[in-house]
Amino acid sequence: MELLKRLWQDTSGQSMAEYGLLTCLIALACVAGVRMLGQTLASKIGELEQQLNQ
Repeated sequence: MELLKRLWQDTSGQSMAEYGLLTCLIALACVAGVRMLGQTLASKIGELEQQLNQ
């Protein structure tokens, strides 16, 4: 029973899991930002192409 109490109170591995989750969230935010930027650039390039073709 004492072993289970020590394992329950041991927090040494939490830091790595938290860093992993934080890294994952940052990566997802970067991917979302790049996708939005790409769509915006694609629409602006399309508008420019239409203006040049007139």
